[in-house]
Amino acid sequence: MHEYKVYIGLFYSKNKLLEDLFMSRYTGSSWKVSRRLGISLSGTGKELARRPYAPGEHGQNNRRKLSEYGLQLREKQKLRMIYGLSERQFSNLFQKAGKIREGRHGDNFMVLLERRLDNVVYRLGLATTRRQARQLVNHGHITVDGKRVDIPSYEVKVGQVISLREKSKNLQIVKDALEAIVGRPQFVSFDEDKLEGSLVRLPEREELEGEVDEALIVEYYNKL
Repeated sequence: MHEYKVYIGLFYSKNKLLEDLFMSRYTGSSWKVSRRLGISLSGTGKELARRPYAPGEHGQNNRRKLSEYGLQLREKQKLRMIYGLSERQFSNLFQKAGKIREGRHGDNFMVLLERRLDNVVYRLGLATTRRQARQLVNHGHITVDGKRVDIPSYEVKVGQVISLREKSKNLQIVKDALEAIVGRPQFVSFDEDKLEGSLVRLPEREELEGEVDEALIVEYYNKL
């Protein structure tokens, strides 16, 4: 419970939001989390546009400097919330990245996060958020190489074809997402007519989340 107490102290809050954040995958308001951690989980920046500070009556005045441990913990929570993983999923994936012999631990961890099926669906533009992409996968709307896969954590391989099931291609949330997209990263390709795409190569670190310092996350886990 030590980590949980420190986390509460860092952000000076007594509400249930932090308990949900720490203990499992958070399913509440992404706006509150975005303001709490200082990032935009929706990718639009709207959460921080009007009130770029933590929620609650003390949020605007809570400017305390974090300790080294506090910075590491916040960075871990930030990345975990961006990709929408539970604490256990996040930790297990981090350990898996550490077993990859080539490359840096932090970089390998970021790549594994990007290879999750729900994230690839999001990167292809079939959903406006990773949370929405995870729902598409959970509800059986997504296929991999023609076979339905309903596991968000499925590790996508380079070249595998990610598509919508035929009966899912007219979903309004998919249409809205495709209309709203302004661009896709270069490590994915997408066929607008077939509504399918693939991971054409593994991403480079500089192509991924720039708001996160994964080195702090490595330091955090090394101290456990």
